[in-house]
Amino acid sequence: MSRKHVLSIFFLLFFLNVATLKAQTVQKEKQPLITILKALEDRFNISFSYVDESIKNKKATPLRDDFTLEEALEFLKLETDLDFELLDNRFVAIKKAQKNNGLVNTQRLEEVVVSNYLTSGITKLNDGSLTIKPETFGILPGLIEPDVLQTIQALPGVLSADETVSNINVRGGTHDQNLLLWDGIKMYQSGHFFGLISAFNPYTTKRVNVYKNGTRAKYGDGISSIIDMQLPDDIDNEFKAGLGFNLINADGYAKIPLSDKSELQLSTRRSITDLINTSTFEQYSKRIFQDSDFENAKNSGTSISQNESFYFYDVTTKFLYDVTEKDKIRLHFYHVFNDLNYDEQSTSNDRSEALNSKLTQRNSAIGLTYTRDWTSKLSTTTQVYVTNYDLDATNFDILNNQRLIQENQVYDGAAKLDVNYTYNHQLKINGGYQFTEVGISNLEDVNNPNFRSFIRDVVRTHAIYGETGFLSNNAKTKLVLGARLNNLPKFNMFFLEPRISFSQRFLNDFRFEVLGEFKSQTTSQIIDLQNDFLGIENRRWVLANNKTEVEVVNNKNIYPVPIVKSKQASVGLHYNKNKLLISAEGYIKKVDGITTRSQGFQNQYQFVNAIGSYKIKGIDVLLNKQFSNILGGWISYSYSTNNYTFNDLNNGESFPNNADIKHALTFAGTYTNNNIKLALGLNWHSGIPNTEPSVNDNPDDDIITYSSPNSTNLEDYLRTDFSATYAFSISETAHATVGASIWNVLNKKNIINTYYTLDDQNMVNKVDNESLGITPNVSFRVSF
Repeated sequence: MSRKHVLSIFFLLFFLNVATLKAQTVQKEKQPLITILKALEDRFNISFSYVDESIKNKKATPLRDDFTLEEALEFLKLETDLDFELLDNRFVAIKKAQKNNGLVNTQRLEEVVVSNYLTSGITKLNDGSLTIKPETFGILPGLIEPDVLQTIQALPGVLSADETVSNINVRGGTHDQNLLLWDGIKMYQSGHFFGLISAFNPYTTKRVNVYKNGTRAKYGDGISSIIDMQLPDDIDNEFKAGLGFNLINADGYAKIPLSDKSELQLSTRRSITDLINTSTFEQYSKRIFQDSDFENAKNSGTSISQNESFYFYDVTTKFLYDVTEKDKIRLHFYHVFNDLNYDEQSTSNDRSEALNSKLTQRNSAIGLTYTRDWTSKLSTTTQVYVTNYDLDATNFDILNNQRLIQENQVYDGAAKLDVNYTYNHQLKINGGYQFTEVGISNLEDVNNPNFRSFIRDVVRTHAIYGETGFLSNNAKTKLVLGARLNNLPKFNMFFLEPRISFSQRFLNDFRFEVLGEFKSQTTSQIIDLQNDFLGIENRRWVLANNKTEVEVVNNKNIYPVPIVKSKQASVGLHYNKNKLLISAEGYIKKVDGITTRSQGFQNQYQFVNAIGSYKIKGIDVLLNKQFSNILGGWISYSYSTNNYTFNDLNNGESFPNNADIKHALTFAGTYTNNNIKLALGLNWHSGIPNTEPSVNDNPDDDIITYSSPNSTNLEDYLRTDFSATYAFSISETAHATVGASIWNVLNKKNIINTYYTLDDQNMVNKVDNESLGITPNVSFRVSF
């Protein structure tokens, strides 16, 4: 053996010994309490229940291997100043060491099946749902902040074909089939910058529950998914605040104790795009405004766009008041706003004229929640809220001397009563009632020729629901059975929606899961014309009208919009041991009542109105391995077939869905060491379906003759992302984090949409919409 090889082996052994000694030294130091609790759960086959705030920042010395469970709990009690109550041979409740004046409301939380589903802060529960906690969020490729709606796109079966948070496809569904709840209030706007940024501030969001199937009976709507965002709801008399900025916006938040019984939570965020022109803003603008009236005006040879101004902001407020130890009142307020203004100027006959076009989008909500703990087992929650969405556009066409005003407005008011009864640690009962009134209006006003149309619909819904959850004494079996009954008096219709969630653990490390649900919804989004609302946010909300034929009201066609109904079932098998997770879930979903206008066709069906359905079958696979406390990675793969069926189209034969992405693959790796976090990932999926002009197209007519619908596909999509953060302390109470990310590191040119138009000579033009190019971003945050 050569001297070079001997020296190499020597240095390798020396490095391994040093690393081992260092690891042994670290083991003697205090560890986060959550790490020790997880080890105890695995060792003694128990489950801890606790409020996150009670164990936050708690550390303890690692336990000796010869400790019994009772000795371990007593040791942790001395180290952490917490109470550990052994309820039975399976459950341990953790509480703050303080008196509760006679009212002990010990609640066993849902059992966590996987604690780091992709990264820290993302967990999978035994009811099939996923939970995201931004406060403990690790890192994902391309993200330096825990953007809620960007984060869920990392989950298997969830993606956005156009890279926006306003068009998230969950198992082949459209974005309007996702129910977004903010502290129990339904939201109709999900994004800033017209979809590139989540409209929900992650730094004031405590927890996000995501359901793809097996939804709780208390949730209506959302036939594809539920995204339930919850703010902190406990008063801990601790002041917290933070400030931060990146190359798109700046934000701040504060949690302010007002007294022992009251607290105020505030947050605000505003773009800096109208103040500073950054490279990130330029890339975002290029992506979102391409192929819009705003961009076309800038590129027109006869008119120019100038004085453009774009900005957005959001404000959230939550007031918490504990009237008594049993009575709690919460007041919620939310407002999000986007605004685009630009002047279109033209010179004709030596006369210069400039007119202002604009687009505004807002969602405002206010709600009041009252919670009453009648006993340690029985509690009720009552909530009333009003939410309002408004999309307003004024578009001037100087060359044609035309002004077009468009408005889409949603008013949603609801009252809910939710009852929870815990019979014991194994049996829980949930039920309640919900009343909802939704009114949606659409306005179009044109001055040349003179035309005005205003249509408003209102639908009221009454719903009652009930649900029973059973957990076996050894916590290996979890069964949740529920049903929801919806009544729509306007249509004299009833919908019974059963729900089921079943989970069975076997051979210690395996879990078998069955989920199923029936659901319906009365709201959906449609596209009348691709250039509506300046071509930037062209989807508008509409209500189901239960019509079967086209009607004419105020010289405008009223098309049938049915109630959308879905059926879904899935079966999953999960293996989790030694920081290795292997998960596979097969599913089938059928959705009835969709319309062509809700699917965004840009082929021969663009101006056709038909009612149909889609059916998707697929499988989601995830492999996640944590190699150590600092290094981890995962790979996920989804395969699906998603087909439309419209009896009046394509001779009644099925054809691929516009969101039929057969193959999707994600690979990512993370590195976390002390205060440094790194993430690198790759996203690939097959191209979306496309309809090309037919080879037999007649160039002498005024129409495009297309081939079979969605018979071809665009090129495959490929994107590589990177992100890094570094945390450090400024003082004992102030902490800071700097971050940097690069979206699409390789600057891959991805075509996310293609359609065809005719020019003045009746020649077919191909129009490609591109994804984001290489997009850097940096951030800096300070928390107190």
